[in-house]
Amino acid sequence: MTITEKQTPFIIGVSLNLIYIVAELGFGFSTNSMALIADASHNFSDVLGLLVAWIAVWLSQKAPTAKRTYGYKSASILAALFNAVFLLIAIGGIATEAIQRLQQPATPHGWTVIIVALLGVVINGLTTILFVHGQKEDLNVKGAFMHMAADTGVSLGVVVTGIVMLVTDWTWLDPVVSLVIAVVILIGTWGLLRDAINLALNGVPNNVDIKAISNCIASQPSVSKVHDLHIWAIGTTDNALSVHLVRNTATNNDCFLNDLDQQLRTSYNIQHITIQVEYGDCQQMENVENSI
Repeated sequence: MTITEKQTPFIIGVSLNLIYIVAELGFGFSTNSMALIADASHNFSDVLGLLVAWIAVWLSQKAPTAKRTYGYKSASILAALFNAVFLLIAIGGIATEAIQRLQQPATPHGWTVIIVALLGVVINGLTTILFVHGQKEDLNVKGAFMHMAADTGVSLGVVVTGIVMLVTDWTWLDPVVSLVIAVVILIGTWGLLRDAINLALNGVPNNVDIKAISNCIASQPSVSKVHDLHIWAIGTTDNALSVHLVRNTATNNDCFLNDLDQQLRTSYNIQHITIQVEYGDCQQMENVENSI
């Protein structure tokens, strides 16, 4: 596997979290803390989420083949969908455990648990920062970002409630804070799930304005009609477009298509473009494909 700039955050994130899991398990067994052991298992599930997103990035960089002409770019969509569902399952686990602790309050966290959780805030926080920029442009990276942000929130909740519980003995605070964190994660995850499903169903990506694109094509000189305009994602960073348009002249067709192609690529975040030109008399037709 070739190490690229896009894969570097995943390498660092997975490495940091694996080290943290080993440390957490060590402290868990040495102090006989089931809370730490259980949290280590939860953190391992987040590492799995990072690995899924990382594999998708690697696959998306593989060259197209005769059977997969777009390559494996859509693997990033599947990874984003997987991580969204994975997060929902994690939220269910957090909520279930919190409700059980409301019915049977746990003993206050010891300082060892609080210190290890604080270390988790640092590790997960650093990993989250690695994906801050990329998550704005790539839904797959956003899935990884959401996983680590959720873990950071959970660890921070353990630290804050643990300290307060040691001072006040408010055992109800721990499950209440866990439920609040679960709701916050759910709000963010719902958007991720909605966008991932939209891309999986070949919907128009959220970062593409189909109305503006239609108006752009229709406003081109010599274009009298635009129809069968389709825009979809072939990956979480690559969008495709196909369109039929009617021209009232065949003059300078190559220049016309080249100019339109450049406008769509540079102004509307479209990477793969197929244009079918039909002439006004509907008897002469030219198919022009311009795709990568």
